[in-house]
Amino acid sequence: MLREFARLTGGLLTLHGHVLQVGTARTLARTDSRRSPRMPRRGRGERVSQRRDWRYALELQALAAIWGGSYLFMRVAASSFGPLPLVDLRLFLGALVLAPFLWRERKRFAVARWWKIASIAAINSAIPFLLFAWSAERAPAGIGAIVNSMAVPFAALAAFALFGERIGGRRALALLAGLVGVGVLAGGHLAGASLGAAVVAGTLASLCYGVSANLVKRYLSDLPPIALAGATLVCGAVALAPFALIGWPSVPLPAHVWMSGILLGVLCTVIAYALYFRLIQRVGATRAAMVIYLVPIFSVAWAWLFLGETLTPSMALGGAVILGGLVFGQREARIMARRVPARITRARPCVDCG
Repeated sequence: MLREFARLTGGLLTLHGHVLQVGTARTLARTDSRRSPRMPRRGRGERVSQRRDWRYALELQALAAIWGGSYLFMRVAASSFGPLPLVDLRLFLGALVLAPFLWRERKRFAVARWWKIASIAAINSAIPFLLFAWSAERAPAGIGAIVNSMAVPFAALAAFALFGERIGGRRALALLAGLVGVGVLAGGHLAGASLGAAVVAGTLASLCYGVSANLVKRYLSDLPPIALAGATLVCGAVALAPFALIGWPSVPLPAHVWMSGILLGVLCTVIAYALYFRLIQRVGATRAAMVIYLVPIFSVAWAWLFLGETLTPSMALGGAVILGGLVFGQREARIMARRVPARITRARPCVDCG
């Protein structure tokens, strides 16, 4: 179940910080098919019916609704908790849930490798979570969801800049379109205040996800994925704990603020990934990756419904440019994915639920 990860970007599959080589996805898919009992050959009509499986649409929307809600929860809780305490609470709750998986695989985590894990955890979890929480204090919830989509072209850019991998014409144009969209978002205003700083913070967080995706693939690809996810959360929680304690709110917080922080750490980090991995197992990584196009829609809808935040013209235009570029770049990614030979390796996550 926890073996495939999504969003196609050339030689990587990545979504919300999780990374997998395309060849790995193919190898694991073949492994799954060998383990499953052979089914009789289906006709064309049956295959079409399977592609239109109503559960796929339902689960995809449920997952997008949960991940879209993460920006709502950050928006509600960040101003009361403060970015540091909120992020540490989120990391701690996620680490607590995943700790049994890390303990079960503890022999695989040599002491000498923990400095790499801790370093990547900072880029992959602590820093981007802090940037998104800081942004949530200053901008509508939809802003974070929209700029988080930039993690896909940023992953391709990081692979090119750090390891010399081919970026491709379509993905280069997708990156350029995304940057234009970010510029449109940054030029927007809310109640007379500029959104530029919040947009830049969210964009830097997405850049962190793109960089960490490549680092995990390069240096930690032999570690069990779910245990590695727990390890990065533990490292982030421990590193931020002293600062979170210093900045912990001195007054009691309302129940809805606590509930937002808890839901952010448990529902949007752990439960959402369980649903996501289940979806990948049933319909494949590429179809599951369609959730990225729905997350901003749900984020804007939740913010409008519960917080009264409206979709501004700059958000609509900037989001359309970013997501349009992402759709454009996906075609080249799918073509490159078909050319990548299958190689036996292990899938690795960085953790983001942003």
